[in-house]
Amino acid sequence: MIAAVAENNALGKNNDLVWHLPDDFKRFKALTSGHFIIMGRKTFESFPKPLPNRTHIIITNQKNYQPDDCIVVHSIQDALAKAPKNETVFIIGGGQIYNLALPFADCIELTKVHSSFDADTFFPDINLLDWELSETVFHPKDEKHLFDFTYQTYIRKSKN
Repeated sequence: MIAAVAENNALGKNNDLVWHLPDDFKRFKALTSGHFIIMGRKTFESFPKPLPNRTHIIITNQKNYQPDDCIVVHSIQDALAKAPKNETVFIIGGGQIYNLALPFADCIELTKVHSSFDADTFFPDINLLDWELSETVFHPKDEKHLFDFTYQTYIRKSKN
């Protein structure tokens, strides 16, 4: 999973992000390029066009929904089944899809935006007993970034 979330787990409002972090966009592109990305229909429709150099898998309840050059499915299980078993797959949102995908995730690439926002879409709570924080990189606010943020990589702890 990959997401940028506020301190209050806010993801966005009105199908858009509530912050602009160019370095986070660059990181998202670097991590997801060349891979399968799974998203909900609303997330897909928030893009001006499909993201280059990625295979898009879209989850929707709409039976006749079929954008060009995308794989359309109707469940998280079907979405995961469409990606090759040895391939890195990124869940990229939105809120409902993150909730559905969390039990299947083994890694979360999180950008924690150090502020709280009014939002209508939220990232699910992570049970920190199930996850190990393996890496953190702090990015202070600057002339291009209005907020401090931290890149966090969580790895699911093995189940004993």
